[in-house]
Amino acid sequence: MEARDAELKKELDATLHARRELGEEYDSALVDSFLGKVEQRLDGTIDRRLRRHMAEQQMIVARGARSPSPVTDSWGDRFGFGVISLILAVPLSAIGVVNAGMPGLLTTWAGIVGVNIAQAARGAVFGERRKERGSEWDD
Repeated sequence: MEARDAELKKELDATLHARRELGEEYDSALVDSFLGKVEQRLDGTIDRRLRRHMAEQQMIVARGARSPSPVTDSWGDRFGFGVISLILAVPLSAIGVVNAGMPGLLTTWAGIVGVNIAQAARGAVFGERRKERGSEWDD
């Protein structure tokens, strides 16, 4: 990285030297030229990082490993989701009643129950997969 910084510093010094020699009427052309070189440098850095990231992801997939941040599903996560949904149910119920009366309240609670059922089903699916794979903690 330091070698690249040195190259960029040389480019900047050359641009400033050219400005002194050519005068202010060439400022925009010199600035555009220098910014073009900076942009090329940034594009190259981004391309290298992106290729490295893609290669890492391909290696993960090729090895059959799980993603670097695996989704965990525990009783605490499900309990927390349930508590948060009940806390949010109070203002959502009020909004439903104010805007649509009893049908709004019923629709709101149907949505809350539906979201909690979907969360519970998701946990059950992950639990089944975990049992199929086995765990190093299982005895």
